[in-house]
Amino acid sequence: MFRLRAVCPFSWRVFHSRPIGCEPLIIQMNKCTDEEQIFDFIERNKAILSEQQVGCAFNMLWKLQKQKTSLVKNVEYVRDHPQFLTLHNLAMNKYKLMNDDTLVNVLYITQQFDIKLLSEFSSCLAEQHLYFSPLMGKIADIVHRNLETTQDLSSLSVLMVNISSLISQHFQEQLVNKTELLFDTMDSSEVDFAKRIVQFLRNVRYRYQPLLERCNNVFLSNVDHLDLDSISKILSLHKFLQFNSFKFIMVAKKKLTEMIPLLNHPASFVKLFVALGPIAGPEEKKQLKSTMLLMAEELTGEQALAVLGALENMESRNSHLIKRVASVLYKHLDNYKPLELLKITQALTFLHFQSKEFFVKLGELLLSYLKISFIPTEMSFLVCAISMLPSPHLDEVGISRIEAVLPQCDLNKLTSFSASVLRWIQYDQLHLDSNTGKQLKLLQKLDHYSHQRLQHINSFDLLWKELKSLKGDVFSESLIEEMIAAFQRFRDEINYINVAEIAYFISKTNYLSTLLLDRLASVAVQQIEKIHPFTIFAIILPFSVLNYDPPQRDEFLETCMQHLKSYLGMFDPLMLVFLGFSLATLEYFPEDLLKAIFNIKFLARLDSQLEVLPSSLSTRVQFRFMELNRSVCLECPEFQIPWFHDRFCQQYNKGIGGMNRTQQQIYKMLAEVLGGINCVKASVLTPYYHTVDFECALDKRKKPLPYGSHNITLGQRPEMPWESNTEIVGSRLPPGAERIALEFLDSKAFCRNIPHIKGKSAMKKRHLEILGYRVIQISQFEWNSMALSTKDARMDYLRERIFGEVKS
Repeated sequence: MFRLRAVCPFSWRVFHSRPIGCEPLIIQMNKCTDEEQIFDFIERNKAILSEQQVGCAFNMLWKLQKQKTSLVKNVEYVRDHPQFLTLHNLAMNKYKLMNDDTLVNVLYITQQFDIKLLSEFSSCLAEQHLYFSPLMGKIADIVHRNLETTQDLSSLSVLMVNISSLISQHFQEQLVNKTELLFDTMDSSEVDFAKRIVQFLRNVRYRYQPLLERCNNVFLSNVDHLDLDSISKILSLHKFLQFNSFKFIMVAKKKLTEMIPLLNHPASFVKLFVALGPIAGPEEKKQLKSTMLLMAEELTGEQALAVLGALENMESRNSHLIKRVASVLYKHLDNYKPLELLKITQALTFLHFQSKEFFVKLGELLLSYLKISFIPTEMSFLVCAISMLPSPHLDEVGISRIEAVLPQCDLNKLTSFSASVLRWIQYDQLHLDSNTGKQLKLLQKLDHYSHQRLQHINSFDLLWKELKSLKGDVFSESLIEEMIAAFQRFRDEINYINVAEIAYFISKTNYLSTLLLDRLASVAVQQIEKIHPFTIFAIILPFSVLNYDPPQRDEFLETCMQHLKSYLGMFDPLMLVFLGFSLATLEYFPEDLLKAIFNIKFLARLDSQLEVLPSSLSTRVQFRFMELNRSVCLECPEFQIPWFHDRFCQQYNKGIGGMNRTQQQIYKMLAEVLGGINCVKASVLTPYYHTVDFECALDKRKKPLPYGSHNITLGQRPEMPWESNTEIVGSRLPPGAERIALEFLDSKAFCRNIPHIKGKSAMKKRHLEILGYRVIQISQFEWNSMALSTKDARMDYLRERIFGEVKS
């Protein structure tokens, strides 16, 4: 309330100096016996009513209301009365003068009659950024107590956005359920309420697919009426929530492209550049960049930051434009906040921008902020940015600043600090710096506080709130174990609402917990009707990645497939590709899904979508599509789906590098074991473009067969199948001979906690066996174990794996 009163100090002084003459009016109101008398009194005295008397009027109306037998009818009568609107307006005009008790009471009473007034009050607080104020908490409590009877979704959506910082997980779910119930009561042409619902989901970080889909349908049906601001906002919200709508992107792209020649003012063109740039085609991108280059010098600091973020999303390599934007950023560096400085550092690093002067000033600025900052979130931004500089450095003062705030940090900030410290350690080790001791101690403290944080969490809601925004690959081994143990404690609370998000998180950890995966499969089977079909991919993903079949494998996969079968035509193309690939790693090839993917219409849609994806994601989708195509050709020849990825594979394999140090070591030993360098081939490409680390062949007596010629050198790229000298001298393999593929598997091929081969490596082994190989997989854990610490031990190991010989 203090900030609210500060808005109009003059009025506050007037209130305190007013003579006490209001009591007779309050006494008159207290004598009223029905609503009409109250309303007559308001009409006669509206020009002189004080904030106390306004509060008293509301109290009297509510007192009379509670005495009625027909509550609904009387509420409508009061709400629709002209003098209630007068009272409403008086309350809005005088709310800054009311004390906390009076204001809260007015908020509560008016909400009984009109939720719209409550939403307007919440917006007044939001405009002054009082999202965490006690008053906003009171509003949240009023909404919670009256949610069941609320019928106005437009006003409710305003309240949901404004109170989103203060609500519990359970209340969040209640609001989502209520929104679903009321959704069809809204006019489908009202885009604003749909935007507010998506904004609410973004605020609470809840990617709730059913509501996102319904809101997206509102956007699509009103796309002709969407302006630049609306399209920009929707695209931004979708990106944050990782919600993919190919249809909306395409119509947005068309509408935004039409605006290019119409906008020539920096403010509006920057907004267009940010919205259209990441989804534009090559020609549109060229237009956008050339125009932006002309107006770069006119950009404000805020606009330059927005353009830089768009260039990062576009994966731009336009060095001239990047330098122009960076020069504007340099002028405004002193004005940016810590989060903005982090964004600048991340983007310029990603875009390979080089300027010693720029990064020196940026580094000095980050360190100066760190030395005076005391807010954990802000400090995590600063430390992360410092760790990404070309020459990251943190002195003892910086380290002590981090240590001081550790007890206040949640897991998100602790893991952010850990990732930054790891980058420092790696940089120092690379440059032979001896200052890693203090950083290692800091890393141990971070790990200690993270463990404490997890051990003290006593509810699933708190656990999931802390974990769901984290990346699964930035944790220490012991911390991952602690997280999984916490999940296992609360596994009974995994249900249809959270199963998809939890499954996706587990897939990122690379940790195989059969207890958790069995629970995920059980929830999917038992509650499948309540699960949105578009989230099925996320549920299947950990089983695919971790190569695990739950006890009810067939029922689980069949249930999931049947649930999404009728929705296949509605999926975005890239999601169908990822879904198909994940199922293929599990050796599951539903015919309906394959027919939905391998047809001309789908390929045309996929090509259109690839044009609007960032190049890195586009390449990833194409690679997964190739792998799916290869898997179907090899494992399901009965479907007669053709192989059509030769050209893509030829282009991709041009960029493959040579062997690493361990592979070179194995290559030399294999030559000794097999009797000569001409008996082993390295980096061989098979039909369908699998790369085999090493290949050899044995005749029926297990004697190595030499290759015809041998001109490969260490570090050379794999040969193309049509130019490879992989044929044994003379002809094909003799009768009884076998071809052997030896694969060196590093830690990425295994689950994090046990030496269990993950899905992609298991799939490759199946494919090589179908192609006629005997596959020998050499685990990094075995190769680097104490048992194989000498050359002789490793040579014996290779002989045993290849020939089945055990040295006596």
